[in-house]
Amino acid sequence: MINWFGRLTAGLKKSSDKLNAGIGDIFTKRKIDAATLDELEETLIASDIGYGAAAEIIKRFAAQKMSKDASLPEIKQALAANIAAILKPCEKKLEFPAVPTVILMIGVNGAGKTTAIGKLAHKFKDKKISLIAGDTFRAAAVEQLTVWGSRNNVRVFSGAPGCDAAGLCFDGLSEAVRQKDDIVFIDTAGRLQNKTNLTEELKKIVRVVQKSVAGAPHHVLLCLDAATGQNALDQVKIFTETAGVNGLIVNKLDGTAKGGVLVSIAHETKLPVYYIGVGEGIDDLTEFKAEDFAASLLGL
Repeated sequence: MINWFGRLTAGLKKSSDKLNAGIGDIFTKRKIDAATLDELEETLIASDIGYGAAAEIIKRFAAQKMSKDASLPEIKQALAANIAAILKPCEKKLEFPAVPTVILMIGVNGAGKTTAIGKLAHKFKDKKISLIAGDTFRAAAVEQLTVWGSRNNVRVFSGAPGCDAAGLCFDGLSEAVRQKDDIVFIDTAGRLQNKTNLTEELKKIVRVVQKSVAGAPHHVLLCLDAATGQNALDQVKIFTETAGVNGLIVNKLDGTAKGGVLVSIAHETKLPVYYIGVGEGIDDLTEFKAEDFAASLLGL
Protein backbone atom coordinates (compact mmCIF):
# COMPACT_ATOMS: atom_id res chain seq x y z
CA MET A 1 0.00 0.00 0.00
CA ILE A 2 1.35 3.44 -0.96
CA ASN A 3 2.21 5.60 2.08
CA TRP A 4 0.97 9.14 2.66
CA PHE A 5 4.09 10.83 1.28
CA GLY A 6 3.73 8.75 -1.86
CA ARG A 7 0.08 9.77 -2.20
CA LEU A 8 1.02 13.42 -1.64
CA THR A 9 3.76 13.25 -4.28
CA ALA A 10 1.38 11.58 -6.72
CA GLY A 11 -1.35 14.10 -5.88
CA LEU A 12 0.93 17.07 -6.50
CA LYS A 13 2.31 15.62 -9.74
CA LYS A 14 0.61 18.19 -12.00
CA SER A 15 1.94 21.08 -9.91
CA SER A 16 5.35 19.43 -9.60
CA ASP A 17 5.65 18.68 -13.33
CA LYS A 18 4.87 22.29 -14.22
CA LEU A 19 7.38 23.72 -11.76
CA ASN A 20 10.12 21.19 -12.50
CA ALA A 21 9.85 21.69 -16.24
CA GLY A 22 10.50 25.40 -15.75
CA ILE A 23 13.41 24.84 -13.36
CA GLY A 24 14.93 22.21 -15.64
CA ASP A 25 14.74 24.53 -18.65
CA ILE A 26 16.58 27.25 -16.73
CA PHE A 27 19.40 25.27 -15.16
CA THR A 28 20.16 22.60 -17.74
CA LYS A 29 23.63 23.51 -19.09
CA ARG A 30 23.50 26.93 -17.40
CA LYS A 31 25.13 28.34 -14.28
CA ILE A 32 23.52 30.15 -11.34
CA ASP A 33 23.80 33.88 -12.03
CA ALA A 34 21.62 37.00 -11.87
CA ALA A 35 19.88 36.16 -15.16
CA THR A 36 18.98 32.61 -14.14
CA LEU A 37 17.71 33.86 -10.76
CA ASP A 38 15.40 36.32 -12.55
CA GLU A 39 14.10 33.49 -14.73
CA LEU A 40 13.65 31.29 -11.68
CA GLU A 41 11.56 33.96 -9.99
CA GLU A 42 9.36 34.22 -13.09
CA THR A 43 8.96 30.43 -13.11
CA LEU A 44 7.87 30.41 -9.46
CA ILE A 45 5.32 33.16 -10.14
CA ALA A 46 4.00 31.26 -13.18
CA SER A 47 3.52 28.24 -10.90
CA ASP A 48 1.06 30.24 -8.75
CA ILE A 49 3.58 30.74 -5.95
CA GLY A 50 2.89 34.47 -6.23
CA TYR A 51 5.06 37.58 -6.43
CA GLY A 52 5.75 38.08 -2.73
CA ALA A 53 6.51 34.45 -1.96
CA ALA A 54 8.63 34.05 -5.11
CA ALA A 55 10.70 37.10 -4.19
CA GLU A 56 11.23 35.73 -0.67
CA ILE A 57 12.30 32.31 -2.01
CA ILE A 58 14.80 33.92 -4.42
CA LYS A 59 16.15 36.14 -1.66
CA ARG A 60 16.76 33.12 0.58
CA PHE A 61 18.19 31.10 -2.30
CA ALA A 62 20.62 33.84 -3.32
CA ALA A 63 21.75 34.29 0.30
CA GLN A 64 22.87 30.64 0.36
CA LYS A 65 25.58 31.48 -2.19
CA MET A 66 25.51 28.08 -3.82
CA SER A 67 28.20 27.12 -6.24
CA LYS A 68 27.53 28.44 -9.74
CA ASP A 69 27.96 24.86 -10.93
CA ALA A 70 25.45 23.36 -8.46
CA SER A 71 23.59 20.38 -9.88
CA LEU A 72 19.87 20.44 -10.63
CA PRO A 73 19.08 18.09 -7.67
CA GLU A 74 21.07 20.40 -5.33
CA ILE A 75 19.16 23.42 -6.63
CA LYS A 76 15.83 21.69 -6.12
CA GLN A 77 16.78 20.61 -2.59
CA ALA A 78 17.69 24.20 -1.71
CA LEU A 79 14.45 25.54 -3.20
CA ALA A 80 12.41 22.96 -1.31
CA ALA A 81 14.06 24.00 1.97
CA ASN A 82 13.29 27.66 1.28
CA ILE A 83 9.67 26.88 0.41
CA ALA A 84 9.32 24.77 3.55
CA ALA A 85 10.62 27.68 5.64
CA ILE A 86 7.76 29.86 4.36
CA LEU A 87 5.20 27.10 4.94
CA LYS A 88 6.40 25.99 8.39
CA PRO A 89 4.60 28.69 10.44
CA CYS A 90 1.30 27.44 8.97
CA GLU A 91 1.85 23.85 10.12
CA LYS A 92 -0.48 23.55 13.13
CA LYS A 93 -2.57 20.82 14.73
CA LEU A 94 -6.32 21.33 15.07
CA GLU A 95 -7.10 21.60 18.77
CA PHE A 96 -10.33 21.23 20.72
CA PRO A 97 -10.31 23.86 23.47
CA ALA A 98 -13.90 23.45 24.71
CA VAL A 99 -16.82 21.06 25.06
CA PRO A 100 -18.32 21.39 22.60
CA THR A 101 -15.67 22.73 20.25
CA VAL A 102 -17.61 24.44 17.46
CA ILE A 103 -16.12 24.31 13.97
CA LEU A 104 -17.73 26.52 11.33
CA MET A 105 -16.94 25.42 7.78
CA ILE A 106 -17.19 28.10 5.08
CA GLY A 107 -16.18 28.67 1.47
CA VAL A 108 -17.38 29.16 -2.09
CA ASN A 109 -19.54 26.68 -3.97
CA GLY A 110 -17.72 23.46 -4.78
CA ALA A 111 -14.78 24.00 -2.44
CA GLY A 112 -15.41 20.69 -0.67
CA LYS A 113 -16.85 21.85 2.66
CA THR A 114 -19.32 19.03 3.22
CA THR A 115 -16.88 16.33 2.14
CA ALA A 116 -14.21 17.80 4.42
CA ILE A 117 -16.63 17.67 7.36
CA GLY A 118 -17.36 14.01 6.63
CA LYS A 119 -13.67 13.12 6.41
CA LEU A 120 -12.84 15.01 9.62
CA ALA A 121 -15.70 13.32 11.45
CA HIS A 122 -14.12 10.02 10.42
CA LYS A 123 -10.71 11.15 11.71
CA PHE A 124 -12.11 12.14 15.10
CA LYS A 125 -14.40 9.14 15.52
CA ASP A 126 -13.11 8.60 19.05
CA LYS A 127 -14.99 11.78 20.06
CA LYS A 128 -18.72 12.48 20.32
CA ILE A 129 -19.60 14.49 17.23
CA SER A 130 -22.64 16.14 15.72
CA LEU A 131 -23.13 17.87 12.38
CA ILE A 132 -25.39 20.85 11.67
CA ALA A 133 -26.73 21.15 8.12
CA GLY A 134 -26.48 24.92 7.85
CA ASP A 135 -26.74 24.92 4.05
CA THR A 136 -30.50 25.30 3.97
CA PHE A 137 -30.59 26.42 0.34
CA ARG A 138 -29.75 23.08 -1.26
CA ALA A 139 -31.57 19.88 -0.38
CA ALA A 140 -28.67 17.98 -1.95
CA ALA A 141 -26.28 19.49 0.60
CA VAL A 142 -28.42 18.24 3.49
CA GLU A 143 -28.64 14.82 1.88
CA GLN A 144 -24.87 14.70 1.37
CA LEU A 145 -24.21 15.64 5.00
CA THR A 146 -26.77 13.06 6.14
CA VAL A 147 -24.94 10.37 4.18
CA TRP A 148 -21.67 11.34 5.86
CA GLY A 149 -23.42 11.33 9.23
CA SER A 150 -24.74 7.83 8.65
CA ARG A 151 -21.37 6.65 7.37
CA ASN A 152 -19.64 7.94 10.51
CA ASN A 153 -22.48 7.09 12.90
CA VAL A 154 -22.89 10.69 14.06
CA ARG A 155 -26.01 12.81 14.58
CA VAL A 156 -27.03 15.32 11.90
CA PHE A 157 -29.21 18.28 12.89
CA SER A 158 -31.22 19.70 10.00
CA GLY A 159 -34.35 21.77 9.38
CA ALA A 160 -36.97 22.43 6.74
CA PRO A 161 -35.69 23.42 3.29
CA GLY A 162 -35.07 27.16 3.11
CA CYS A 163 -35.32 27.71 6.86
CA ASP A 164 -33.28 30.42 8.56
CA ALA A 165 -29.71 29.10 8.74
CA ALA A 166 -28.75 31.12 11.80
CA GLY A 167 -31.81 29.93 13.72
CA LEU A 168 -31.04 26.35 12.74
CA CYS A 169 -27.48 26.75 14.04
CA PHE A 170 -28.80 28.08 17.35
CA ASP A 171 -31.12 25.10 17.78
CA GLY A 172 -28.46 22.63 16.68
CA LEU A 173 -25.93 24.01 19.12
CA SER A 174 -28.46 23.96 21.95
CA GLU A 175 -28.99 20.27 21.25
CA ALA A 176 -25.24 19.66 21.08
CA VAL A 177 -24.78 21.24 24.50
CA ARG A 178 -27.65 19.14 25.88
CA GLN A 179 -26.12 15.98 24.39
CA LYS A 180 -22.64 16.90 25.69
CA ASP A 181 -21.02 16.61 22.25
CA ASP A 182 -17.26 17.03 22.04
CA ILE A 183 -17.20 18.56 18.55
CA VAL A 184 -19.87 20.24 16.42
CA PHE A 185 -19.28 20.84 12.72
CA ILE A 186 -21.48 23.44 11.06
CA ASP A 187 -21.84 23.14 7.29
CA THR A 188 -22.77 26.38 5.51
CA ALA A 189 -24.04 27.33 2.09
CA GLY A 190 -21.43 27.93 -0.57
CA ARG A 191 -21.21 31.61 -1.25
CA LEU A 192 -19.18 33.85 -3.49
CA GLN A 193 -17.07 36.21 -1.46
CA ASN A 194 -18.52 39.26 -3.27
CA LYS A 195 -22.25 38.55 -2.74
CA THR A 196 -23.44 41.01 -0.10
CA ASN A 197 -26.65 39.21 0.94
CA LEU A 198 -24.85 35.91 1.49
CA THR A 199 -21.97 37.47 3.35
CA GLU A 200 -24.46 39.23 5.63
CA GLU A 201 -26.12 35.88 6.34
CA LEU A 202 -22.74 34.41 7.20
CA LYS A 203 -22.07 37.29 9.61
CA LYS A 204 -25.44 36.57 11.23
CA ILE A 205 -24.55 32.88 11.65
CA VAL A 206 -21.27 33.88 13.32
CA ARG A 207 -23.11 36.23 15.71
CA VAL A 208 -25.64 33.54 16.64
CA VAL A 209 -22.91 30.95 17.20
CA GLN A 210 -21.05 33.40 19.44
CA LYS A 211 -24.17 33.83 21.57
CA SER A 212 -24.95 30.11 21.70
CA VAL A 213 -21.67 28.74 23.07
CA ALA A 214 -19.03 30.67 24.99
CA GLY A 215 -15.93 31.26 22.86
CA ALA A 216 -17.55 29.84 19.73
CA PRO A 217 -16.92 29.45 16.89
CA HIS A 218 -13.60 28.07 18.07
CA HIS A 219 -12.51 27.38 14.51
CA VAL A 220 -13.71 29.13 11.36
CA LEU A 221 -12.23 26.94 8.65
CA LEU A 222 -12.19 28.18 5.07
CA CYS A 223 -12.19 25.40 2.49
CA LEU A 224 -10.29 26.26 -0.67
CA ASP A 225 -10.19 24.58 -4.05
CA ALA A 226 -6.53 24.64 -5.07
CA ALA A 227 -7.53 24.78 -8.74
CA THR A 228 -8.68 28.38 -8.31
CA GLY A 229 -5.04 29.48 -8.07
CA GLN A 230 -4.43 33.06 -6.97
CA ASN A 231 -8.18 33.63 -6.59
CA ALA A 232 -7.90 31.43 -3.48
CA LEU A 233 -5.76 34.13 -1.87
CA ASP A 234 -8.51 36.70 -2.54
CA GLN A 235 -11.02 34.35 -0.93
CA VAL A 236 -8.88 34.05 2.19
CA LYS A 237 -8.61 37.81 2.59
CA ILE A 238 -12.31 38.55 2.04
CA PHE A 239 -13.70 35.65 4.11
CA THR A 240 -11.31 36.56 6.94
CA GLU A 241 -12.78 40.06 6.99
CA THR A 242 -16.33 38.68 6.83
CA ALA A 243 -16.22 35.74 9.21
CA GLY A 244 -12.91 35.80 11.07
CA VAL A 245 -11.27 32.84 9.34
CA ASN A 246 -8.62 31.32 11.62
CA GLY A 247 -7.68 28.19 9.69
CA LEU A 248 -7.61 26.66 6.22
CA ILE A 249 -8.31 23.38 4.48
CA VAL A 250 -6.92 23.16 0.93
CA ASN A 251 -8.73 20.59 -1.21
CA LYS A 252 -8.33 19.10 -4.68
CA LEU A 253 -4.56 19.49 -4.92
CA ASP A 254 -4.47 16.33 -7.03
CA GLY A 255 -6.51 17.85 -9.83
CA THR A 256 -4.52 20.99 -10.54
CA ALA A 257 -1.14 22.37 -11.58
CA LYS A 258 -1.74 25.35 -9.26
CA GLY A 259 -0.70 23.77 -5.95
CA GLY A 260 1.94 26.46 -5.54
CA VAL A 261 -0.81 28.84 -4.43
CA LEU A 262 -0.53 27.32 -0.96
CA VAL A 263 2.95 28.89 -0.69
CA SER A 264 1.51 32.26 -1.68
CA ILE A 265 -1.28 31.96 0.91
CA ALA A 266 1.21 31.00 3.62
CA HIS A 267 3.47 33.93 2.79
CA GLU A 268 0.65 36.48 2.67
CA THR A 269 -1.59 35.37 5.54
CA LYS A 270 0.34 33.09 7.95
CA LEU A 271 -2.97 31.34 8.69
CA PRO A 272 -2.78 27.72 9.91
CA VAL A 273 -3.26 25.17 7.15
CA TYR A 274 -4.72 22.29 9.13
CA TYR A 275 -5.47 19.80 6.35
CA ILE A 276 -4.88 19.25 2.66
CA GLY A 277 -6.75 16.97 0.28
CA VAL A 278 -5.13 15.02 -2.55
CA GLY A 279 -7.86 12.56 -3.50
CA GLU A 280 -11.45 11.47 -3.10
CA GLY A 281 -10.89 8.72 -0.53
CA ILE A 282 -11.92 9.10 3.09
CA ASP A 283 -8.25 9.03 4.16
CA ASP A 284 -7.04 11.46 1.48
CA LEU A 285 -7.49 14.47 3.75
CA THR A 286 -4.51 14.68 6.06
CA GLU A 287 -2.61 17.03 8.31
CA PHE A 288 -0.46 19.56 6.49
CA LYS A 289 3.29 19.04 6.81
CA ALA A 290 5.44 21.85 5.41
CA GLU A 291 8.54 19.83 4.55
CA ASP A 292 6.57 17.01 2.93
CA PHE A 293 4.57 19.47 0.85
CA ALA A 294 7.66 21.37 -0.29
CA ALA A 295 9.50 18.17 -1.20
CA SER A 296 6.51 16.85 -3.18
CA LEU A 297 6.08 20.19 -4.96
CA LEU A 298 9.68 19.87 -6.21
CA GLY A 299 9.25 16.19 -7.03
CA LEU A 300 11.86 15.08 -4.49
